[in-house]
Amino acid sequence: MQELDALDFKKPIFSKEVLEWIAKENLWNLWVPKSYGGLEMSLSEGLKKLRSVAKVDGSLGWTVTLCSGANFFVGNLPKEIAEDIFIDLKKPVCFGGSGGVFGTAEKDGNGYVISGIWKYATGAPYLTHFTLNAKIQENGEDVIQKDGTPMIRSFLLHKNQVEIIEDWQTMGLKATATHSFRVEEQWVHKKYSFVYNEVHQPHPIFKVNFSLFADLTLWVNYLGMAEHFLEEAKIIGSSTKDINQLKTYIEKGDSLLVDFAAEIEKSIEQGYTFSEKYINTVHHEASKSVQLLSRGILGTYPSLGILASTENHVLNHVFRDYFTATQHHIFRKGTTESRIFKDLE
Repeated sequence: MQELDALDFKKPIFSKEVLEWIAKENLWNLWVPKSYGGLEMSLSEGLKKLRSVAKVDGSLGWTVTLCSGANFFVGNLPKEIAEDIFIDLKKPVCFGGSGGVFGTAEKDGNGYVISGIWKYATGAPYLTHFTLNAKIQENGEDVIQKDGTPMIRSFLLHKNQVEIIEDWQTMGLKATATHSFRVEEQWVHKKYSFVYNEVHQPHPIFKVNFSLFADLTLWVNYLGMAEHFLEEAKIIGSSTKDINQLKTYIEKGDSLLVDFAAEIEKSIEQGYTFSEKYINTVHHEASKSVQLLSRGILGTYPSLGILASTENHVLNHVFRDYFTATQHHIFRKGTTESRIFKDLE
């Protein structure tokens, strides 16, 4: 990681050197099959890599996590489209976009006319393709499914079909450049649409329930940033009690996450599916872990002195990144239930 440590992460957008390093390490393609030029990592391997990158810098870890997580959708794309996009291995491919349903897709022949404004596209300036969710419409009316809900599909658009709205004005994670984007009446062939539970690749990673995948890949970012904060706090000097408490929260979170990843991989290997109860359990444990990491950081921060509140100090940088990350909707409202962490209350 020596080469990575030498890079500057204090700028509001990644430099050419940082982006070249990401491409060199092929980090956009952690989960992409080797046949498409990816690293084809297992869940456990990928989580370990994401955690190490997040420890170096919050914006770097968050961007690599969300964009490699979007490239994960290569498993949901028809094979002909996946091959077409990833076939030129000399050109980095970076997906990203929004998980919200903020626009419409009007049926039009063999495709859809897409319009809308979507928020929170992590890495917007770095993306080659944008992913989005849209309500399917016919003649201006929502298409309703048998269960009475509007039909929603996901789409992949080239960056040339998208207008970035530079509205990311947060205290931390600045270089993630998580801007909004606008699409105005862009026609997209139906073969560039997909749904999360339809998989076209045989690799085990694509059999991971997407909610589990999202929870675990984000969770490692909080753990990585918290460990970075802990190491810097030790340098400045803080109370032993506060340091040890935060250290315990990190260790417990790491242990639990590793166990969950192993359970998930074993379940896939044995052909099991994931119950709603198990998915909820993982989410509850991850949420509680993040709550306790936040508590540990806040417990340590007041004893660190004015240096930790200085804008150009690394501790302040990590602090702002971490608590900006806590506003992600997945972990913003945590649960109070926990089988592992209840003894740490």
